[in-house]
Amino acid sequence: MRFQLLPQACLLWLTCFMAWAVDSSDSSTSTGERAADFFGRHDSGSGHTNNWAVLVCASRYWFNYRHMANALGMYRTVKRLGIPDSNIILMLADDVACNARNKFAGSVYAEAGRHLDLYGENIEVDYRGYEVTVENFIRLLTGRVDPSMPRSKRLLTDDRSNIFVYMTGHGGNEFLKFQDQEEISAFDIADAFEQMWQKKRYNEILFMIDTCQANTMYSQSYSPNILATGSSQIDENSYSYENDNDIGVSVIDSYTHYVLKFMEGINKTSQTSMQDLFESYDPVKIYSHPGIRSDLFRRPLDKTLITDFFGGVAQAEVFPLQDIVGSSNHHDNGPSPPTSRKPDTSSVPVVLSTTVISLPRLTGEMHDWDNWWKEVRKWTSIFVIGCLVSWISFVR
Repeated sequence: MRFQLLPQACLLWLTCFMAWAVDSSDSSTSTGERAADFFGRHDSGSGHTNNWAVLVCASRYWFNYRHMANALGMYRTVKRLGIPDSNIILMLADDVACNARNKFAGSVYAEAGRHLDLYGENIEVDYRGYEVTVENFIRLLTGRVDPSMPRSKRLLTDDRSNIFVYMTGHGGNEFLKFQDQEEISAFDIADAFEQMWQKKRYNEILFMIDTCQANTMYSQSYSPNILATGSSQIDENSYSYENDNDIGVSVIDSYTHYVLKFMEGINKTSQTSMQDLFESYDPVKIYSHPGIRSDLFRRPLDKTLITDFFGGVAQAEVFPLQDIVGSSNHHDNGPSPPTSRKPDTSSVPVVLSTTVISLPRLTGEMHDWDNWWKEVRKWTSIFVIGCLVSWISFVR
C-alpha cells in the first residue's frame, strides 16, 4: 500500500523540477532587459529623457492683458503635467498683475468668471520687464549667454531634450513684435533652431504661436524634428475669446483658450496624441484657421503623445551593467560613462556622472544577495514538499 502512491510522488517531484527550470530560465533574463522593459513600457518612440518649456509673452501694457494670460495659462498647464520650474523659462513683461488699473490686484484671470487665478503665489518669472528682448530670446535658445548668467535663465538642454516653445503677442507676415520696440522674424527663429540642432541642444521641438498671421512664423524653418502649429493663416487676424467687464479688457485669445480647454482633459499618463489636439481645432469657434507643419517632424502625429512636449517624462536611459561597472573602475583615468550620443557638455547636469558612478557596486552586491536568497528559498520549498509527499506515501 505504501508504494501505491509512489507514481504520484514521482509526478510531483517532476512538477517541482519543471517549475525550477522555468524559474531559472526567467531569472536568466538580463537586468538590463528587465530595466529597459520597465522604463520603456510607455515609450512613444521619442527617445527623449527630459522636457523643457520656453514660454514667451512678447507684449506689454495693460491693454495686452490677454497675452500675459495666454502665457500664464500655458505655464500652469506644463507645470501641472510634470515639467518643474527648473525646466521652464518664462519671459513676461509682468506689468499687469500689479497694474493700477487692475481691480483684482496681484491676480490674472483667463475667464470672465474669474474662477482660477493664473498668477497666484507660485509663479517664477525668469525674464521680466525689459529683459524680454529679441536678443535675450535668441541667446537663450542658442546657449550664447554671458558666463555670469544664473542657471535659472539658461536653457540647459541636450540632444535628448524635447522642448515646447510657445510665443504670443502682436505680429504680422513673418514677424512678431517684442514690446512694441523691436521685431523677431521667421528667419531669426529658423536660424536659432538650426543653431540648436547643430549644437545638439534638442531632440524634438514643438513650436506653438498665437498671433496674427501666426502660421507664417514657421514657414522658414528647415531644421529636423520640428513640429509647428499656429493660430491663423497669412492675412488673417487672431482674435480674443471674451472680455471681462470688471477688468475692462479681453482676458484670453481664442486659439489659446481652446488649446488650454483641451489640455484640461490631459493628465501625466494620458495616451492622447498630438493628432487628437490638432483635430480638435475648430475654425468656427477660434475665428481663424490654425495651421500645422509636420514635414520636418519624423514621427507620425497619431503616435506622438501630447505629454512628449507638455509633460515631464518618466523614462530613463538604461546602460548595460558591465559597461557602467567598467567605467566606474576606470573613472580615475578619465573616461566618461557610456552614451549612445555625445551631448553638449556645457548643458549636461553635473549630477549625472556622480549618480551613475556611485551605483554599480551597490547594485551588484544587492543583485548577488537577491539571487542567493531566491535559490535558498527555492530549494528549501522543493525539499519540504518532497519530504511531505514521501511521508504521506509511506504512512498510507
